[in-house]
This record gives sequence, C-alpha cells and structure tokens, in this order.
Amino acid sequence: MLIADGEFRYDIRRAGELLAVETETLAWGRIHGSRRPASGSNVYEVEAWLDDAGLVRSVTASYNRGPFTRHASYESIDSFLRGNISTGGSRNDLTTKLGRYGEVDADLVIFRALTIAHIRDRGQTRWTGRIAAIDPNTLVAATSKQSCRQRGNDPHLWIYEPRMGDAEEIELDDSGIVTRRRDSRGVETVLVSKTEREEPNP
Repeated sequence: MLIADGEFRYDIRRAGELLAVETETLAWGRIHGSRRPASGSNVYEVEAWLDDAGLVRSVTASYNRGPFTRHASYESIDSFLRGNISTGGSRNDLTTKLGRYGEVDADLVIFRALTIAHIRDRGQTRWTGRIAAIDPNTLVAATSKQSCRQRGNDPHLWIYEPRMGDAEEIELDDSGIVTRRRDSRGVETVLVSKTEREEPNP
C-alpha cells in the first residue's frame, strides 16, 4: 500500500472552535471512516475496499441525521463508478465516469492522502485530472476536475484545488498520511492521534 495502515483521528476546527471529529482506519486494503459534528447527531460513514494499486474498487457510504438515513453503494467497473442511493423506500441508480487514473474521493482525509500518494508514485509534482467525488450530504457521485501541485521542493507539502476557487494546504508525514489540512475558508483539519498497524510475523 502507498500509505501506512493504521488508525487515525482528526479534529476539524475553525478559529479554534471544534466543528467535527473524523476517525479513519486503513488495514488490509479496507478503509472505514466516519465524521461526527462536535454538536448534533449527524454521522457520515464510509467503507471502501481498495485494489492492489490502492484505487477504490467498491465503496459504501451513509448519512444519518436523526431518523433520516441515506445509503449509497458504488463499484468501479471499467471506466465508470456505478451504484445506487436509497432513502426510505426509494432507490436511484447512478453512474459517473472515472478519470484517467480511476481516482475516487469519498470526502474523508484519507482519500486525499491516497490521491496524492498516487501522484507521487507516478513521479509527478503537478497534476490536473478528473475524480469521481461523493458528496457527503447527498451521497451523489459526480465527476469533477481537480488539481494538485507540490509546494516548492518539499514532497511533504502540497496545494490541492478540489474545485475552481477553492484551495487546500496539505502537510504529509513520511508515511504519506495527512497531518494537517487548511482550506481557503479557514477550516483546519489536524491529526491528533495515529496508531500504525504492525505487520504480522511470518
């Protein structure tokens, strides 16, 4: 895997105020993560399975707000991300095209780390391409153009533009995990705990 397996917790703040907590686990090609607000009962939860190249081959997501629940399930098939969203008794099928490199972003920090890891693995310091991104509120997947570039000569520092007019400053550690992300609205996501998974003895 291009980034280290482990368990990670992030605090999301603006002007020092805690907005939400995000927890993620990466192990054996499986991601499980959730984001919960500091106040309120909303929960965004994701489970994804990765292939040997660290690309998402399937992902499920859910959004819970009190009695309201929405679920989505997607698979990467050929050059498309295909799936469905269910809310109450309704179900809608959706398809969106994958970009050239097959990236999927389910709006947790670890997916940003994976995308940058793939860019670094290709030996690039600058990249622009299309990503199939899942909206955390509607769970609808849509393809959008994004860009990323290394800041200066430091491979740990990156500028990421998820959409036109928005920018994120991202810091990575040596294992490829995001340690800090600050967006153009002043929202800062900071790694507050990290437990790497040890490889089993042969």
